[in-house]
Amino acid sequence: MVLLVGVGSVGANAQLGAFYSKPIENRTLSDRWELDSATRRGTFLLTPYKPLFITAGRWSSNPNEQPYSENPVYTYPLKIDLGKYEAKYQLSLKVKMLQGIFGGHGDLWVGYTQKSHWQIYNATYSRPFRETNYEPELILNFATNFPLLGLRTRMLGITFNHQSNGRALPLSRSWNRVMLHAGFERGKWVVLLRPWWHIRDADDENPAITSHVGRGDALVVYKAKRHVLSLLGSHSLRWGAENRGQLQLDWAFPVRGNLRGNLQLLTGYGETLIDYNHNQSTIGLGVILVDWL
Repeated sequence: MVLLVGVGSVGANAQLGAFYSKPIENRTLSDRWELDSATRRGTFLLTPYKPLFITAGRWSSNPNEQPYSENPVYTYPLKIDLGKYEAKYQLSLKVKMLQGIFGGHGDLWVGYTQKSHWQIYNATYSRPFRETNYEPELILNFATNFPLLGLRTRMLGITFNHQSNGRALPLSRSWNRVMLHAGFERGKWVVLLRPWWHIRDADDENPAITSHVGRGDALVVYKAKRHVLSLLGSHSLRWGAENRGQLQLDWAFPVRGNLRGNLQLLTGYGETLIDYNHNQSTIGLGVILVDWL
């Protein structure tokens, strides 16, 4: 039994190694989500999910020095002395729990993403971690392969998503969502769409979060040799006073060998949960170890 497990692990790790050895422009949703028989690696193997990056320097036009909520219990009464410069990083992994369910077309995944913002340059305030967001997900994904509006539909699915910052009153922020997702490809282009529904509870810490962060997002990725451009946008799907959202542009570029830099521009609401109703523009520069594909 030990030998069989070892052989299976070696085979799966070899497939994972083959994924990373592929030129970036040839990586597909099928590689990342194991949508074809040739890309399936089995269950209980950690694989990449969202980008894994370290941003050494990030500048904000408007640091959130007094977080507030539409629920007055969750409004911070004091001003926080934040610097405009900080660092941030993101870790993101997923593991397949069940494979080939619902007639052989579905896979059940567990995903986990953690993003931290660190006021490392703020010596006056003892260089604190300003905010960390924890995001576990349960993802049911179905492989598809049919044309739609000039694109190839490669996957459809549904996700239960929990996101929180793990803090106490009055800085606690969290929400639960049910998401639908659809993934499309065409040549060097990848498109991911995710509408979601906010599951409200009686004691809502951030009651207007969908009016600021949005009710869905769209990701567009373009791959060109060792460069990757991605545009991620979310929107409230409302107009007038609630016409809000976020736009994030990333450029991953080669530096030396396997090392790649990452330039990120962001504007809007909700870069972190504590900032869900805070509008700012940021620019960050660092390195990226794992991209969307």
